[in-house]
Amino acid sequence: MTLPLPGFRTVSRGGARLFGLALVVVSAISLHGAARADDAMAQRVAEIAPALEAYIEKGMSAFDLPGLAIGIVTDDRLVYGRGFGRRGEGGEPVTTGTVFQIGSNTKAFLAAAMAIGVDRDRLAWDDRVVDLDPGFRLMDHWVTGEFRMFDILAQRSGLPPLANDMYGMLGADVGEKIASLRHVEPATSFRAAFTYTNITHLIAARILAKAFGRSDWSEVLESEILRPLGMTDTSWTMEGIEAAPDHAQGYLWSPEGSVEVPFNRLMPYDYAGAGEINSTIDDLQRWVRVQLADGTFEGRRLVSSDALAVTLAPRVPIRKGASYAMGWIIESTPNAEITWHNGGTVAFGSYIGLARGEDVGVIVLTNQAHAGLPDAIGRWTLDRLLGNPEIDYAAIDLEAAKTAAAAMAKAFERPAGALPSIPLSSFAGDWSNPVFGTSNATVDGDALNLALPTGATLRLEPWNGDTFTVGLVPEGEMAVIAASFGPLPLGFAQFRIDGSGTYRKLAIDFTMESQEYVFTRDE
Repeated sequence: MTLPLPGFRTVSRGGARLFGLALVVVSAISLHGAARADDAMAQRVAEIAPALEAYIEKGMSAFDLPGLAIGIVTDDRLVYGRGFGRRGEGGEPVTTGTVFQIGSNTKAFLAAAMAIGVDRDRLAWDDRVVDLDPGFRLMDHWVTGEFRMFDILAQRSGLPPLANDMYGMLGADVGEKIASLRHVEPATSFRAAFTYTNITHLIAARILAKAFGRSDWSEVLESEILRPLGMTDTSWTMEGIEAAPDHAQGYLWSPEGSVEVPFNRLMPYDYAGAGEINSTIDDLQRWVRVQLADGTFEGRRLVSSDALAVTLAPRVPIRKGASYAMGWIIESTPNAEITWHNGGTVAFGSYIGLARGEDVGVIVLTNQAHAGLPDAIGRWTLDRLLGNPEIDYAAIDLEAAKTAAAAMAKAFERPAGALPSIPLSSFAGDWSNPVFGTSNATVDGDALNLALPTGATLRLEPWNGDTFTVGLVPEGEMAVIAASFGPLPLGFAQFRIDGSGTYRKLAIDFTMESQEYVFTRDE
């Protein structure tokens, strides 16, 4: 969702169509109540507002971003909220009530719901996951037995980054995604390194629902967080965002421009607590106020300070000065520690950042796949409010996004002197993989179609000898998924010869993952 995601400077596959972007200023600056004389942070927000707006408009133009909403919270109130640009092709203006997908910023809600479960004695942080969910299995039996609830959101599972996410995006259901982790080779030792995953959060969501006696974790989300906070415009389904009168439409980003894409069920809504929430500035400011107020909202306690503190405790280093907690990154800056996360689905990007010690939080929501701008605006805003050195993150991230996009496009260029393809009939038949199951390859013109049990069909097109590019046949529900991925291939496939000189293995590498899916030929 970038289901955003790893690296926190993600580049999304983008459309190649360019269209004009009108930066329509909407929603007047909203300073909710005059700043009190002793309210230094609220006054600081008012002082930087003109520069912030200019920075946003410049960034939106540079990234060809259709729409953005921003909110700044301090003194237990939304002191600044504004919408910029348009919700979609109809040109309707973005407001602080416009609904966006928030992607992986959902993870902090899941962590808070778990903390509430601890408060209610429904579970304990050191409970073994396998005791709460006997169906949980990883390849390493010791890790399976040692995996605790305080590990499950901590991004230190040892699994490769985004483990088996493509399996889910190609049609696997929640139960199949969870079960598939038992076939994944570890990338690192358990608890030894930061590796960002999403499917682990599906396990946490399933455990949480069972602990509260609910059919789905979203029922816990609604009853324990959304309803008490009055977050009435927040939802967690594709139908929910589409039904909202004031909702944004999503866009892909590319260096050539942005292109609108339709909503789809598989991304992010089949990823539950990893990325399924839709929300607004007006609703999320309530969530940020809870975080800044140590678990209380308008005099009522939502979650205990002790349980909330567990979700904010650093669990694994990411890089110098930054560690991952549970749905949050804890990072040092020159003048304050910030707690933040971003979110990226195939067509939306978000950022929530808090300087808890300074009682200020920033929310940025955009209707474009995360290419860096939400983080850039959020971090720039916090730097200005905290008195940190001013850095043009938007320019840095745009250059990084363009460089990454160019590198990806170049990777798929057919090499000079490419070898002719092996006769395609040599590869026809059944191929099996522990994750995907048995798939059937058939010749279709000058390419191979690999029909997966998930309902998706991969198209393998000759690239260099026994190496093929991998695309997605746009049929049925997969037509929407294919549009969401953009025009570039999904990765590469290579047929491999065994000791007898026969092609008996097929290895598929998807560019968004760091693992390899190896299929073997069925006899």
